[in-house]
Amino acid sequence: MASIGQALGRRVEVGSVSLRFFPQPGFELDNFVIQEDPAYGAEPFLRTQEVTASLRLTSLLRGRLEIASLSLTDPSLNLARNASGHWNLETLVERTEKIPVAPTAKGKGEGRPGFPYIEGQHARINVKVGAEKTSYALTEATFAIWQDSENTWGLRLKAQPVRTDVNLSDTGVIRVNGSFQRAASLHDTPLQFQIEWDHPQLGQLTKLISSNDKGWRGTVTLTATLNGTPGDLQVQTDMAVDDFRRYDVTGGGDLQLAAECRSHYSSFDNALDQIACSAPVGTGVVNVSGDIHSPLVSPEYDLSVTARDLPAQSVAGLARHTKLGIPDDLVVAGQVNGKVALQRKTRNGTPDFHWQGGGEAASLRLSSVSSNTEVALSNVNFKVVDDTLTRSRGHSDEARIEIAPFHIAAGGASPVSIQGSVSRTGYAFGVQGDAQLQRLLKAARLAGLPVTPANPEGTAKVDIAIAGTWKGFAPTRIDGRAQLRAVETAIPGVNEKLEIESANVFLTDDRMTVRDLNVHLAGATWHGTVARPRPCVGACPVSFAFHGDEVSLQRLNQLLNPSGRAQPWYKFLSSNSGSGNYLLGLNASGTITADKVALGKISGAHLAATVELNGGKVRVSGMNLDLLGGHHSSEWTADFTAKPPTYSSSGKLARASLTQLAPIVHRNWITGNADATYRLNASGTDLSELLASGSGSATVEAHDGSLPLLISSDNSAPQIRHLSIRLSARDGKIRVEDGKLETDAASYAVSGSVAADGANLKLSRKDASGFNITGSLSDPRVSQITGPATQAALKP
Repeated sequence: MASIGQALGRRVEVGSVSLRFFPQPGFELDNFVIQEDPAYGAEPFLRTQEVTASLRLTSLLRGRLEIASLSLTDPSLNLARNASGHWNLETLVERTEKIPVAPTAKGKGEGRPGFPYIEGQHARINVKVGAEKTSYALTEATFAIWQDSENTWGLRLKAQPVRTDVNLSDTGVIRVNGSFQRAASLHDTPLQFQIEWDHPQLGQLTKLISSNDKGWRGTVTLTATLNGTPGDLQVQTDMAVDDFRRYDVTGGGDLQLAAECRSHYSSFDNALDQIACSAPVGTGVVNVSGDIHSPLVSPEYDLSVTARDLPAQSVAGLARHTKLGIPDDLVVAGQVNGKVALQRKTRNGTPDFHWQGGGEAASLRLSSVSSNTEVALSNVNFKVVDDTLTRSRGHSDEARIEIAPFHIAAGGASPVSIQGSVSRTGYAFGVQGDAQLQRLLKAARLAGLPVTPANPEGTAKVDIAIAGTWKGFAPTRIDGRAQLRAVETAIPGVNEKLEIESANVFLTDDRMTVRDLNVHLAGATWHGTVARPRPCVGACPVSFAFHGDEVSLQRLNQLLNPSGRAQPWYKFLSSNSGSGNYLLGLNASGTITADKVALGKISGAHLAATVELNGGKVRVSGMNLDLLGGHHSSEWTADFTAKPPTYSSSGKLARASLTQLAPIVHRNWITGNADATYRLNASGTDLSELLASGSGSATVEAHDGSLPLLISSDNSAPQIRHLSIRLSARDGKIRVEDGKLETDAASYAVSGSVAADGANLKLSRKDASGFNITGSLSDPRVSQITGPATQAALKP
């Protein structure tokens, strides 16, 4: 052990040694420890539970013990860097110059001991900075070191990189093969190494480096070749990423990113210079040249980046794999050229940045067959500038690319102007001008912006800001204002286009508001506002306030009935056509008012109600309407998630004119004023089901009227002093549970029922005289019930 320690310049400790003879003479060493140089810490340089030392057979024949190989099982090796920036391997490499040993495969006549073949299996290689272990390590490592020739040592390593503070998988395999030669110092040590990092997944690679998965996907291949000495080293690297994309982007085909670099490194200056990198992009190329000092710690750099004849289609392909929503069939014609100089210097301990340059994207034309869209852009000029204000706030590297105003033709009176900036942390653009709304939205979809799926026709004057941050793929924010004019748009399941005469749309970070809305729909003109939160995910809450001039339930029925056939208003809500699903899928609440409401043959005025739609359930509360010369107030609910849909309603009718019922029943049954209260429940999908399932109750109080249906002996209609009726509904019939009629001449008990197939009512006095009323409501038949004091006749 003393000879091993002398060769390494480290103290070596062994727990126990045992001799073995088969399969080859040697020793078994337990608890083998190589202590660390105190300059790099107190933890051992290497520790392993078991080492197998095999003897060289030829040395035994000469009566000497010479180790041919050392095999380490599950070793743990610490690579340490001290405060002055030196690594513990440096002294070991430099010590090889002083080791008087022969090559591992020495010749027969060589009297010197040969350098043993040292190998390790299932090793763990830790990285230390100062006294602390970092979270980085290499696991499942196999390595070997041997003396290849008189002055050359060979090295081979295969390992998987890990990080102890996060869970990782698919970090690939690192392979190192090469050699180094004797030299008095590490700076002058000739070396030749090939390094390959094989197929780490890009998301896991970013997590290894930064502890967070940055959301990028792809398979990485990285190779590097080192030739020369650390003081004068030629470095060549090649990197490729196959199937590069954002984690949530699918389609668009495979995209490969590739670059090759050549550079020179000097350990004396700790600098990479003569950097020459090239990345082909279609028929163009991106070149990087310059130098980097202290590349690993507080780097200073002076770099030039040149883009020459980049096809805009290749740039669009990169955008398609990095941003959601860009069409797969997007075609972009044109070329991009530019040059940027990047400098970072440290002055008085403070980083100082100078970024400058610019370029142009020329002859740009975007098109997509799937969206039937083609957009031509004027030349786009950009420049790189320093942001001194941002630097003064502590973000010293926040330079940005400023994009000068450019234009797109969008069918408006003048082209739409766009300008903006892009920085390391995010982007911001401004869009102003007049445009045909459909063309503007199609252009936005080509850029992958979140816009409405509808295709409205009309014009808009826009002044909006588009901004976002790169971190975490935050959604794009669109703020600003749009003035809509003469816009038409379709609503799924509705038979008529929505005509927006004018409206102002305001977009903020958390809300979209439509004000000054003037809409024509179902023969009525509506004015109001609509608002919803932003971003809107799923059935987000919508608030509204609408006022109509004259609303017709018949027109609404025609609007909402997809079949176009006459049917009750409630039919569309429970149909299978999809219109009900669309409308009732809304999560909306607000108020509706109207000057006039046409209810078939009668009309009402001054409608006001609060409406709530949520998950297929509708609630109308606080409904007030001037109806039949009186006032009607009610509440009703509907549940369209039930099978069949259910309905309930309750309300009051005050000071109603019974004379105004005549247009409904086609006869003037009764006159006077009435008050009523009611409560109804029903379920079904058509009128017959509603009538069959309907149940409820009502009370009616009438006074100061007459019964023109009945004529007394003096050929006059009985005058109503008071009419009180309690009604109940069930089994498709309305029954008179308790009715009392007081006229100027007599008092009657009212009983009977009314159904769809006709009426069967009875008015009887105490002397058993009275009237029977049968037949339909529009054509009733009145017959007299003879009694001792009864005299009545049918009305001609």
